[in-house]
Formats: sequence, structure tokens, C-alpha cells
Amino acid sequence: MDFFDVINSRSSMRAYTSQPVTGDQLRQILEAVNRAPSAGNLQAFEVYVVRDPGLQAAIVAVSYAQEFLAQAPLVLVFCAHGARSAERYRERGLDLYCLQDATIACTYAMLAAQSLGLSTVWVGAFDEEAVRGLIHAPQAHRPVAMLPVGYAAGEPRRRPRRPLDDLVHFV
Repeated sequence: MDFFDVINSRSSMRAYTSQPVTGDQLRQILEAVNRAPSAGNLQAFEVYVVRDPGLQAAIVAVSYAQEFLAQAPLVLVFCAHGARSAERYRERGLDLYCLQDATIACTYAMLAAQSLGLSTVWVGAFDEEAVRGLIHAPQAHRPVAMLPVGYAAGEPRRRPRRPLDDLVHFV
């Protein structure tokens, strides 16, 4: 799929079929994640792959009852790993660069999934400490985004975007 087709066809999906994501598809998504740019190439992020239905149900309970997290065949949890970035960039690495690294990686996963015919939605509303505990992540791994991945159940709702004249400022 052409890159611009991927971008233009991507929509947030909150309903998934039971069709599984294959191991090859997951590998391709994770390889794309691994190619994401990061500050100083430190890759100050970690990815947890959640495929256990019981664990997904527990994540729903600490994510404001967003049921689609249990409906998707898998959920990727992106964690910022500030210590990796702080070694070189000190406080800015700990407070900012690791967050940017994790969210760029999540975006790469989202676009890779779309290119494979899969759907996703960015999830940022959850109890960070509870999710960390559920995925058995150490304190150094801060959950910052979750991405359910699966086949869309239905058509996504297309939403209008801001006009470029309102969004872009030339200085």
C-alpha cells in the first residue's frame, strides 16, 4: 500500500472481529516499531504484547471500561523507559525524549498495522500504575499508550480534519 494511502485510509477503530492477528503480521508490526526514530537512537521505550483474554479484560477494568481493548486479538502497551534516555540527555531525556520515543514507536505500529489491513485506535485513558502492574512491568517502564490491533468490525466513522490554513503557521 502506498504511504499516503495508508495515512488517508487510517481511522480509529473501536470494534474488532475475532479473526486473529497472525504471528507474521505481529512480527512485521514489531519490526516497524524497531525502525522508529528515537532521540540519540537510544530507543527509550519498551513494548508489551498482551494476547491473554483474561489480562485484556483486566486492562479494560483499569481503562475506563473501554471494552474494545478486550475485543481486539491483541493489545500493544508502549512504555517510556526514561533511564535509557537520561543517561545521555539527563532530565530532558527522562521527562520528554522517552515519551516522544514511545509515542513515535506507537505511531509506527499504528501505520504498519494499517498497511497490513488491520485496524487500531490510540488509547491514552487508563490508570498507568494499574496497567504497569497488570503487565508486570518494572517501575522504570511507564505505560504511555496502548494500541489494540485487529480486523475492523464495520466501517470506521470518518471525521473532518482542521483546514491547513487553520493548522499551519508560516513564520
